[in-house]
Amino acid sequence: MILILRSDVVPEDVDEVVRRVRDEGLEAYVSRGEARITVGVVGEAVERAFALAALPQVEEVVPVQHPWKLASRDFRREDSIVQVGPAVIGGPRVVLMAGPCAVESEEQLMTTAEAVARAGGTVLRGGAFKPRTSPYSFQGLGREGLDLLAAARRQYGLAIVTEALDEEGLEMVAEVADMVQIGARNMQNFALLRACGRLRKPILLKRGMSATIDEWLLAAEYVLAGGNSDVVLCERGIRTFETKTRNTLDLSSVPVLKYYTHLPVVVDPSHATGTWQLVAPMARAGVASGADGVLIEIHPNPSEALSDGRQSLTLSDFAQLAPTLDAVARALGRSL
Repeated sequence: MILILRSDVVPEDVDEVVRRVRDEGLEAYVSRGEARITVGVVGEAVERAFALAALPQVEEVVPVQHPWKLASRDFRREDSIVQVGPAVIGGPRVVLMAGPCAVESEEQLMTTAEAVARAGGTVLRGGAFKPRTSPYSFQGLGREGLDLLAAARRQYGLAIVTEALDEEGLEMVAEVADMVQIGARNMQNFALLRACGRLRKPILLKRGMSATIDEWLLAAEYVLAGGNSDVVLCERGIRTFETKTRNTLDLSSVPVLKYYTHLPVVVDPSHATGTWQLVAPMARAGVASGADGVLIEIHPNPSEALSDGRQSLTLSDFAQLAPTLDAVARALGRSL
């Protein structure tokens, strides 16, 4: 349920409404938009909030039909903007996020970071901890990988996004990362999501391999309900019957999410397609669908990559892709 407050309320009025909501045994979440202030009301007996319509600070009480209350546009009409270091995700510019699947060495990462910055990218991706299907596959450099990412940020001024696998490692990752990635395998790791809600750091939440949009948004709701409003959704493909691609990139999810939710959305064409030849056209399609950013895997020598080399672009192919993404964005009134 959403309480829409009067346009002339002052901070003390908002505090009073929040207090009254909590007196009813409910949780209150304040959203300050450009045109209005709303208070999201969540709890087992949320119907009690109807009584709050009599408060002088409340203009209207709006029931929310969706199970994901705080992610819905009922709670916040304006698009949310998430600041990640120098990058702004959700604004008029489409954010270019790129880097290797896994941090392998200082030379590999620094060479890649330089290519990202040169192409106009603002966010460097790279896994220090890698969740692999096989226990015998490369699992990442761990703490050493985080240190290398921090060094790349200092040298090239890029924001860092990297994955946390569990609650134990979340704090370590958050100390270094500008944005913490929750991977597809962990999309419904509810304990980890709750911990992300307590974190005051942007979260990149990837869609689970077989997750519906409702399930994905409910995962985001765990983070939002914990008090962390900086959530970015990442469409990375879902598992279907198709075998010619690694996954099926559900580009329809982008406009669906843009309609129902205020959260920014980025597209990962690398994990979706699993084949480097398909990454560029699907990256352009992602921008055309309205995504706020693209997340692309690149590597100085993909044939020698320790993880996902088949879907990684070479640095030269990435350099050629970037201006075409900008061209698509400009055709839609945006820019890279």
